[in-house]
Amino acid sequence: MTTKSLVAGRALPLATVLLFVGVLWYLGAIFLNAPRVREQLDRGPQAWTTADLIAGTWSMERPVLPTPDQVLAEFWKTTAGTKIASKRNLLYHAWITASATGLGFILGGLLGIGLAVGIVHVRTLDRSLMPWIIASQTIPILAIGPMIIIVLGNIGVTGVIPKAIISGYLSFFPVTIGMVKGLRSPDPLQLDLMRTYNASASQVFRKLRWPSSMPFLFASLKVSVAISLIGAIVGELPSGATAGLGARLLSGSYYGQTIQIWSALLMAALLGMAMVYGVGGIERIALRRMGTRP
Repeated sequence: MTTKSLVAGRALPLATVLLFVGVLWYLGAIFLNAPRVREQLDRGPQAWTTADLIAGTWSMERPVLPTPDQVLAEFWKTTAGTKIASKRNLLYHAWITASATGLGFILGGLLGIGLAVGIVHVRTLDRSLMPWIIASQTIPILAIGPMIIIVLGNIGVTGVIPKAIISGYLSFFPVTIGMVKGLRSPDPLQLDLMRTYNASASQVFRKLRWPSSMPFLFASLKVSVAISLIGAIVGELPSGATAGLGARLLSGSYYGQTIQIWSALLMAALLGMAMVYGVGGIERIALRRMGTRP
């Protein structure tokens, strides 16, 4: 299979899905925006047609549901059409959110790996700690996020740290679960062989358990980095932040700027995709150096 045919094979399904979503999006904009547009047209002196109604629903200044072209126009205006250092530029806000996301992702990943190693090697931790780890994820982040920000703010910890802690709180769980599964993935015969060679626990970990856990680790890291982004955005909502995608969403909701909200959501989606693909690139490099992937 040539590279050209491979690209074509991937591009056609993607284009089909985008076309289908785009058609539904425009139809949804007509349905949701029509009541307001109809009221405005009824107040006018002239009779209106269905074409006037559809055109009005696709060109509202503050629509209930903006159309894709309105979102893309606002996205272009607030990225390429604005100075990158300006607080009106989405790239500036994306960098603020990405900083908190990256720090939280690192904290959550290290915590998850450390907990997984302890759970696998210490039976007491497996029985006592794992239920609490699972229970921690039943607490809604919208409830615990403001508490974390208030408590840390009272002791003088502000800025990126509270948002990173919220991101780490969300992201450590998939890493812990994935690494526990990965560290326990070696076949019992392989473990018996290591014992036959009189390998120590650290040697078993370095030469067998850790390499075997790599696919599980990177799979969980891809989930973790996406959840970290959500945590960073949620952490910006109750903190009164003036920068970040969460702050952009909040200001848009205050002033009814739905197009601004959707453009910020588009930036968040692109940022999440970039981070997930970044982890995937690191995975390919790591597995290739380990000899598990050509």
